[in-house]
Amino acid sequence: MRTDSPRLSAPVAALTGVVSLVAALGAGHLVSGFVGAGASPFVAVGDAAIDLTPTWLKDFAVAAFGTADKAVLLAGMAVVALALAVAAGLAARRRAAPGLVFVAVVGVLGGVAVVTRPDLGQVALLAPVASLVAGLAVFAWLHRTALAGWPESAARRNFLLATAGAGAAGIAGQLAGTSRDAAGSRAAVGPLVPARTAPPVPAGADFAKFGTPAFLTANADFYRVDTALVVPQVRTEDWSLRIHGMVEREVRYSWADIRDRPLVERIVTLCCVSNPVGGPYISTARFVGVDLADLLGEAGVRPGAEQVFSTSADGWTAGTPVSAMTDPGVGAMLAIGMNGEPLPIEHGFPARLVVPGLYGYVSATKWVTDLEVTTWDARAPYWLQRGWAEQAPVKTESRIDAPHDAVPAGRVRIAGIAWAQHTGIDRVEVSVDDGPWVPAELSTEVTVDAWRMWWVDAAAARGSHVVRVRATDRHGYTQTDQLADVVPDGATGWHTISFTAR
Repeated sequence: MRTDSPRLSAPVAALTGVVSLVAALGAGHLVSGFVGAGASPFVAVGDAAIDLTPTWLKDFAVAAFGTADKAVLLAGMAVVALALAVAAGLAARRRAAPGLVFVAVVGVLGGVAVVTRPDLGQVALLAPVASLVAGLAVFAWLHRTALAGWPESAARRNFLLATAGAGAAGIAGQLAGTSRDAAGSRAAVGPLVPARTAPPVPAGADFAKFGTPAFLTANADFYRVDTALVVPQVRTEDWSLRIHGMVEREVRYSWADIRDRPLVERIVTLCCVSNPVGGPYISTARFVGVDLADLLGEAGVRPGAEQVFSTSADGWTAGTPVSAMTDPGVGAMLAIGMNGEPLPIEHGFPARLVVPGLYGYVSATKWVTDLEVTTWDARAPYWLQRGWAEQAPVKTESRIDAPHDAVPAGRVRIAGIAWAQHTGIDRVEVSVDDGPWVPAELSTEVTVDAWRMWWVDAAAARGSHVVRVRATDRHGYTQTDQLADVVPDGATGWHTISFTAR
């Protein structure tokens, strides 16, 4: 008489798929601790997802989630992966083949993601290979022992052992990776004393008591927008900067070469091109480093060169006009310090580019390791491949920071910031409820490459009110009221807010 073949219960089958996935990812993460954090299959697939995501979706993610966009991506990936693992386990209730195919596909995807990363070598393939082997072995083992009808206590022990092993592997990989991180190297840098200091910041440089930001942004509060899922860990002893391409001579600088040069300090406001009208992605700091014009001068830029194609330690690229890099008046820097300390790791330690007057996607490469002097036709950097503009000067803009809640009726203080790099702010005007434009009081200007604060008092009767702001730079340009999206070269429009007077 024919009997049905044995099969796993649904919970056991689902758990088999999930534990096998966790084991695969844990093994890959363990090996990545020795061959490079970016080789972890989960991270590599996440990086690939970022690179392949269309521009409109990236813009939506930044607008919707801000600097938490990467955490949201990872969480979404985890949910999808777990759901697929459950489905694979359920499909393998009688035979292991469907689950093994799922694990194999996961391993192959991880391998493809690693191979296509520009910052990983062939040895990095060891991580997805380890992930593949571990996932297949664990799935086959758990499925076989559970299907064989082992006692429940033994089956439970197997699942616990596999889960514990996967967790231990992941933790070990994390510890192995962080044991070579940049924190100790950064701590050993010591004080960075500039030979040329920035001007002192006077007491009247901000109106923080009225609701504007402080003039200098603390490192912990400085905005961060980049594509790095895992922050590159680069030690000073491993770092170097290569300058090559359309130059008279290729040069390479070690950390000591840069550290021992006379350092310059500049106060610069950085702004992300993804900053919407009135957005938060703008900050100001004291940067310490060396003039890029000097470094490029030592290499000798050849005629016909158009861009400096910079590459980060994680393979990200940007293109900066040669004119902005070589003009001493622009003040382009290879920065190694920020607000009196070495660069924070998440802001580019050991070194990053800072080019005043240009949006970050063409000027602010973090963890920079390579500068190739070339033409626009010869090399297309990361964001140009995705439809953003070649030239990206920061636009004259303004923002309202206060009030942002209900306020007492009567005299209301309105305050905010404005910026027009290289040119400077000439005036800021505010209009309440479509009334006349009223000039605002400006803060003391520290440098034309930094933001400037403003405030104005206005009468506000009980009820709702609408406030608009516009800035005019010293060239006489008044920012346009025409709303434009951040793509391809930065948003425009008058920032407008509403508040209630009670």
